[in-house]
Amino acid sequence: MAIALAKNYTDLLDEVYKSASVTADLTSDSALMRAGANVNEICYPQIEVSGLGDYSRNSGYTDGSVSLVFKTTAFNYDRGTKISVDVMDDEETFNIAFGQAGAELIRTKVAPEADAFTFATLAGISGISVGDAQTFSDAAAFLAELIKAKNKMDEDEVPEEGRILYATPTLLNGVMALDTNKSREILATFSVAKKVPQSRFYTAIDLLDGKSPGEEAGHYKKATAGKDINFMIVHKPAIIKFDKHVANDLIAPANNPDSDAYILKYRKYGLVDVYQNKVAGIYLSHKEA
Repeated sequence: MAIALAKNYTDLLDEVYKSASVTADLTSDSALMRAGANVNEICYPQIEVSGLGDYSRNSGYTDGSVSLVFKTTAFNYDRGTKISVDVMDDEETFNIAFGQAGAELIRTKVAPEADAFTFATLAGISGISVGDAQTFSDAAAFLAELIKAKNKMDEDEVPEEGRILYATPTLLNGVMALDTNKSREILATFSVAKKVPQSRFYTAIDLLDGKSPGEEAGHYKKATAGKDINFMIVHKPAIIKFDKHVANDLIAPANNPDSDAYILKYRKYGLVDVYQNKVAGIYLSHKEA
């Protein structure tokens, strides 16, 4: 850890530019989650009913059936870190070193990683709709693919309400520059259109363990087999996104048995998945490489 002690300084803080999480609105209602047989699992109900049959004036209705089973899925995200700042380092940086550490961690590390993990996980789900791999030449090409994606989801009978469009800033800004009725009408069919920085938008990522050589800094990176995502359409009811446990604890030096230092502990344990009957609620477009 590198901490430079303060001399004369301004009140302005030099921070890294980072957006807040763009996938927070996909979070599921925790009341719908049910504990599984094991503590690292949750269950959700999956229901199917039989169709109509011919009605007979003699024997009446045909017998239908209802199938309701509970599917089990395991939590797939367990990440955390511990930040320690010596009391004197904090005092001699006018309480900046520790006072800003928590906010910086959430904004520059937690939020981007949560987004990247969400998109990469959804992109890797078997059975979702995937367009042809391509790099769009202009905004018009993007709009054409967007209409193709919309047609696919319409034909798969995915409800329009609740569809969220995630796309790179370059693509969405390009559509805005067209400033045509057609472009506005297409974007208006989505509940919301959100810009996702390309640095969070990959089909696969590697979560760095924070321990191995070359991975000491933690965080994530694009996987070797990962591809840049152009856009993703997500029907929110198709998603299971649930944090079972989030720890964000501050430990004062008086309660630190190992050193005279402040400690910030952060851990997130949760799940990102798709309901098995609703994989049509995800449409993915990615580049060739």
